[in-house]
Amino acid sequence: MMPPADDLDRIMAVMAAAFEPQYGEAWNRRQVEDALILGNCHYGLGQDGELCAGFYLSRFAYDEEELLLLGVIPQLRGRGYGAGLLERFLDGARSRGARRVLLEMREGNPAERLYRRYGFEQIGKRPDYYRGTNGRRINALTFACQLEGDSQPNQQSI
Repeated sequence: MMPPADDLDRIMAVMAAAFEPQYGEAWNRRQVEDALILGNCHYGLGQDGELCAGFYLSRFAYDEEELLLLGVIPQLRGRGYGAGLLERFLDGARSRGARRVLLEMREGNPAERLYRRYGFEQIGKRPDYYRGTNGRRINALTFACQLEGDSQPNQQSI
């Protein structure tokens, strides 16, 4: 189901601000629209008053859900918006019947700390998967998290 145009505008505004162009990770509007048309993709927005602070985009299949994108605008990072969006994503995945969630990100992404706090563990590595705008190749890391419990962070790893 296609979201309202203003939600797509919000997603794309965050996408432009949150994803560094040098890594080529941001999606274009057509990619986001195409994903959401499929019906098994979901999104959530995080607001700070009238400002869209961030979003997530995910895809559900059988008993797994993949976090495709999660972004928070730079000026609001470190204030809990990423954690809030991740919790909403995990709760939504559980409600859709997911038993495990997956994500992939470039090696060196500072969001890795957040994901690990919520129980994500590295399960794979794709060497030289991403190509930066400078031609440098960057590994992709694959993470998984079992949803057999609550979505609260692992306090021992904070």
